[in-house]
Amino acid sequence: MSLNKSMHARNRYKDKPPDFAYLAGKHPEFRQHVQTTLSGRVSLNFKDPEAVRALTCTLLKEDFGLTIDIPLERLIPTVPLRLNYIHWVEDLIGHQGADKAVLRRGIDIGTGASCIYPLLGSTLNGWYFLATEVDDMCFNYAKKNVEQNNLSDLIKVVKVPQKTLLMDALKEESEIIYDFCMCNPPFFANQLEAKGVNSRNPRRPPPSSVNTGGITEIMAEGGELEFVKRIIHDSLQLKKRLRWYSCMLGKKCSLAPLKEELRIQGVPKVTHTEFCQGRTMRWALAWSFYDDVQVPSPPSKRRKLEKPRKPITFTVLASTVEELSTKAAAMGWDAVEAIAVVRAWVEKILADLKVQHKRVPCGKDEVSLFVTAIENSWIHLRRKKRERVRQLRELPRASEDVLQAMEEEKTGQKSASNSSDCEKPKTEDSETGFMAPDEDVHLTADDKLTEESAAKEEHSEHVEEEETEAKQAEMSCNKGSSNAKEEPQPSEEAGNPAVEKGQSPKETSRCFLFKCLMNVKKEGNDVLVEMHWVEGQNRDLMNQLCTYLRNQILRLVAS
Repeated sequence: MSLNKSMHARNRYKDKPPDFAYLAGKHPEFRQHVQTTLSGRVSLNFKDPEAVRALTCTLLKEDFGLTIDIPLERLIPTVPLRLNYIHWVEDLIGHQGADKAVLRRGIDIGTGASCIYPLLGSTLNGWYFLATEVDDMCFNYAKKNVEQNNLSDLIKVVKVPQKTLLMDALKEESEIIYDFCMCNPPFFANQLEAKGVNSRNPRRPPPSSVNTGGITEIMAEGGELEFVKRIIHDSLQLKKRLRWYSCMLGKKCSLAPLKEELRIQGVPKVTHTEFCQGRTMRWALAWSFYDDVQVPSPPSKRRKLEKPRKPITFTVLASTVEELSTKAAAMGWDAVEAIAVVRAWVEKILADLKVQHKRVPCGKDEVSLFVTAIENSWIHLRRKKRERVRQLRELPRASEDVLQAMEEEKTGQKSASNSSDCEKPKTEDSETGFMAPDEDVHLTADDKLTEESAAKEEHSEHVEEEETEAKQAEMSCNKGSSNAKEEPQPSEEAGNPAVEKGQSPKETSRCFLFKCLMNVKKEGNDVLVEMHWVEGQNRDLMNQLCTYLRNQILRLVAS
């Protein structure tokens, strides 16, 4: 997945990545490394060091007017990543607007053979650089690259002893206050780490580009963590000799311990950022001992790259809409248009499920409903009915004498009771609140009578039980329905416990599974139903409800 959309806002490659076909046509030295597929797409083999070097040199020449030479034995930098770092330093030192007229001074620790940071900073912003290097080959190439671009008045390349960072480099210039320092430290502690052994998550795919670089460029004792800690300790002695200290990191896991080290040392200003480009991510850390510096905000924890979620949809075909319209007319509904018909059936299904919904303003030729699901009432319905019946059958039975007395009292009312049962297929037990199902279970008349007498006999015992259950339902509601995926208790299955036990609507609204916006709109001759996620515990619950609605509409037509 490309990370280009999370590049720095001012990075020229953010919205316009390099055009390989154009560059190959203009630069012969780059053309020999590109390959054209059968479909005409131009690509580059990033596993080939010569191809990567050709791309870097071509981009610097085309976009910045810089001509450089880089040996294959040393690190070949990628231009978009280095440009991200330069733009972040601009943010750190406030190099914007009128501030551009002020001369800025920076230090590049370990500038490398390309000397890319000083070249870019001087070309783009006119910054003065002190570039340090410990490797002889890198030092010679860096000097050559500065001279052939006529930037010797802005860039000073100095050779420093091995393991020297900031202290020795600033001995000669004790009076100068630098605005910043930059560093691309050696990422690895040894050869095994450099090859990805024990340092790369096995679930990650292998690197898409070749890893070049000399020993001093890619490896250091203790890796990048210890290397940056040495810079931190130097900064504790130099303090306000530099306004900002900064380092790039190759591993995200290095960020937390380094920030903790700065906290322990009492450094007052600390920030960090992410560098996103292509398929590569890097991190950077910056700190300052000045109180008047503006600290850029670190990136949001939630990736800005994340695409907005698409709504869940299903389509009701025109033939299905006609069948639904016929059934709606038979029920005496006024709905005539296709959207109104589908909306009416959806509202009925939601009402049967006891899912809260209300119409909200929307655009022309569509209907919108704001849906709030308090409890999961759309899965395992048949299982729930069987569970309720099982609970009814397990109620304590009354004694034979009590049953005989009750039968004698009800002898005159038996025929009326039977006719009443025929008119009301669903019976409700007044003491427990359970609804007896109208399918899958058949109770005999004696069973019904026994359960009624048993319920009346045990009335006094169930009063306390009922009050306890009400309190428990209230407590579970206040917990935000956190156990929505668990099998509901029988007392909850009969409906919304908050409503049945007299809980106020305001209290009910505080506990919900999810909220979504449902749009019903025309799509040709068909009707499209969209469900847009708003908030809640689990998006899968909305998926389940969407599937249930679609299946119920299909069952209506099939019945």
